[in-house]
Amino acid sequence: MIRDRGRIKWVSMMLPEHVKMLRDWVKEDQYEEKKEMDEQQLELMNETLSEAIEFDQFVTITHYRNRNYEIVMGKIHYWDEMTGRLHIVDHFEEVHRIPIDAIVDIRITDV
Repeated sequence: MIRDRGRIKWVSMMLPEHVKMLRDWVKEDQYEEKKEMDEQQLELMNETLSEAIEFDQFVTITHYRNRNYEIVMGKIHYWDEMTGRLHIVDHFEEVHRIPIDAIVDIRITDV
């Protein structure tokens, strides 16, 4: 029976720079492209945002950060017009500052 060690047998023959480049290449392969929003989606998100602020409801926000999509759940504390960011307080009382142009989806959540 042949026991193949997989990557271990090849890594020993490679230079550390090559190993780092391969790891970076694998990481880049997992990056996601930012989707373009149309006017109808933006209007729907604006209505949901206004309703969540007015009635102090929990929301689930999907936003684009560091070449990946992230999800934040919490209440909207306030909207900073100067920087164009939403300040969201999650269940652990942690504040998240999300740029408006990075938001992809907003949904009202029942807690």
